[in-house]
Amino acid sequence: MAIDLLQTHKLLDSCEAALAERFTVHKLHEALDRAALIAEMAPKVRAIAGGNVDAALMDSLPKLEIIANFGVGYDTIDAAAAKARKIRVTNTPNVLNDAVAELTVGLMIALARRIPQGDRFVREGRWPSGNLGLFSELTGKTAGILGLGRIGKEIATRLQAMKMRIVYHGRHRQDGVPYVYYDDLAEMARDCDWLVIIAPGGQGTQRIVSRKVLEALGPEGMLVNMARGTLIDEAAMLEMLQSGALGGAALDVFENEPNVPEGFLALDNVVLAPHQGSATHQTRQAMGALVVANLDAHFAGDPLLSAVV
Repeated sequence: MAIDLLQTHKLLDSCEAALAERFTVHKLHEALDRAALIAEMAPKVRAIAGGNVDAALMDSLPKLEIIANFGVGYDTIDAAAAKARKIRVTNTPNVLNDAVAELTVGLMIALARRIPQGDRFVREGRWPSGNLGLFSELTGKTAGILGLGRIGKEIATRLQAMKMRIVYHGRHRQDGVPYVYYDDLAEMARDCDWLVIIAPGGQGTQRIVSRKVLEALGPEGMLVNMARGTLIDEAAMLEMLQSGALGGAALDVFENEPNVPEGFLALDNVVLAPHQGSATHQTRQAMGALVVANLDAHFAGDPLLSAVV
């Protein structure tokens, strides 16, 4: 008999097709009555594909064995609750490193050189009246990376190719890393031209980029956030961008996405993206394949490919 699986949100078509070949899939996000579907499937569901899984949902599924998250960040899953219930959790690391790193550099260049503004300047027919202006470049600047994990290291490699100096902050100094370590984030921000945010989300990092850190970065400082909107004091950042107390920001994520505070939309010292870090055909296909591979491994009794719990 096919194993019953609960899908919590829309996944890539290829991933959904592969899941349908292997499991009896129940799509929670499409249910008109979510509570009724959960109650009906509760005695059967042994796996979840996707995120947004809290302790209450786990408690309602007594036979749940594994949650296969689509994405490297799993802060929408209560990992502590899963561990207490002996439910395995997997994510999709590594396969999205290059895509996120590429977009990070792209957003930094777009902000430094005002590429979106230049495009609009030409389209609106304003070029004949004068040039757009002079801006900055990445060469020779210092980039401070908050979260020097797998993706952070890929970003660092690319920024070095842009002739930038790299420093980093994290919970611990890393052995064998050729970059200067700061144990205080505000001090790093003070010494940086750019703050690159690529740390995990969750309670431990909520608003770690505080007003104090933003003030240390200062009116010439730029930041790029590729992690989670919750890592920044978003209201303070908006206020400082509006007043000129912060130089600029390139943002792929927001605290309450897809809802973006209206104040950002009127600013020329920001570049905005709709959470596109891993949004390439190659990367999303690989992420979907890893979700399925982890589920296959679990039910075959083999070691998980990318377990986090």
